[in-house]
Amino acid sequence: MNALVATNRNFKLAARLLGLDSKLERSLLIPFREIKVECTIPKDDGTLASFVGFRVQHDNARGPMKGGIRYHPEVDPDEVNALAQLMTWKTAVANIPYGGAKGGIGCNPGDLSISELERLTRVFTQKIHDLIGIHTDVPAPDMGTGPQTMAWILDEYSKFHGYSPAVVTGKPIDLGGSLGRDAATGRGVLFATEALLNEYGKSIHGQRFVIQGFGNVGSWAAQLISENGGKIVAVSDITGAIKNSKGIDIPRLLNHVKENRGVRGFNGGDPIDPKSILVEDCDVLIPAALGGVINRENANEIKAKFIIEAANHPTDPEADEILSKKGVVILPDIYANSGGVTVSYFEWVQNIQGFMWDEEKVNNELKTYMTKGFKDVKEMCKAHNCDLRMGAFTLGVNRVARATVLRGWEA
Repeated sequence: MNALVATNRNFKLAARLLGLDSKLERSLLIPFREIKVECTIPKDDGTLASFVGFRVQHDNARGPMKGGIRYHPEVDPDEVNALAQLMTWKTAVANIPYGGAKGGIGCNPGDLSISELERLTRVFTQKIHDLIGIHTDVPAPDMGTGPQTMAWILDEYSKFHGYSPAVVTGKPIDLGGSLGRDAATGRGVLFATEALLNEYGKSIHGQRFVIQGFGNVGSWAAQLISENGGKIVAVSDITGAIKNSKGIDIPRLLNHVKENRGVRGFNGGDPIDPKSILVEDCDVLIPAALGGVINRENANEIKAKFIIEAANHPTDPEADEILSKKGVVILPDIYANSGGVTVSYFEWVQNIQGFMWDEEKVNNELKTYMTKGFKDVKEMCKAHNCDLRMGAFTLGVNRVARATVLRGWEA
């Protein structure tokens, strides 16, 4: 099931639980604006190349729209629509004053030189500069983009609008980026996991964890969980997978990954088939890679008692049903991986105030938001007698619906 179908399905179930009026329900689904632009640049060899750039701005009832920009060869409009909509609910669950957006450019960044990427980013910014802005739509990095991409967008935007560091988040620290942003999604996963385990009278200490994906989110989550006494028994990334039932030495693994660009070949564990990572024996499973990895084919084999969705949409609805029958507790992505967008919000706040925080304040504020977020989700679960995914969706959809009605926008 693709991401858009699954997101719409979850939205409709939440709307039904909340008893939303059908007109309001329809208007909440329709994107505010979809933008598609042609970006033509001279390549380094003097030839011209054209790329398609786009931005889906889903909803701005609660504040400026917020969401990543990805550079990827297969940019599927449906997926971008789903991710923009997901950002609307995610920012509402986190209770930060944003709506949702998503965008990107259909290109393979690996095939472009640094100077070609810079030209492409600047042309894209020229085409959309009057449709984004500090109080309109605030982009951030996503797949294939990073702090340098944000620096180029900031510079190009500032040529038209004056110096505006708050127009993008995920910037380099030297241009107004926030301390703690790099670790934010992984740290949010730690706080979310703590909140969930607390509910069951457990703590991170002594629990056995399996982490699929060892990029930014997976590696930070692994590092922070092991620092808090969790035992990480298996890890995988695109290069391979390793397991060690006594617990993997994470600092050593991080060094190995830095030097060898992947977990493959690490001698502190036994190599295993990456496909089997999700069904390894553990207490807590953290999918932190791609969407749709937990499906009806493997759901029955999963041995974890808790699943923390660090990736976007890792669990198919069919798998959801199988797992809930087995009594597996799933902490949904729209809450579990919201640490990144929450610290993006802190970055935006610091830029607007022109006053930067130290890292301790960033991390403490993040913990406050994640802990409160879990409490709010649990309250919705009690009110509507539903699981955590529906608790989070009803919380997000309800907040957006209330803002929409209060502003007099309902159809």
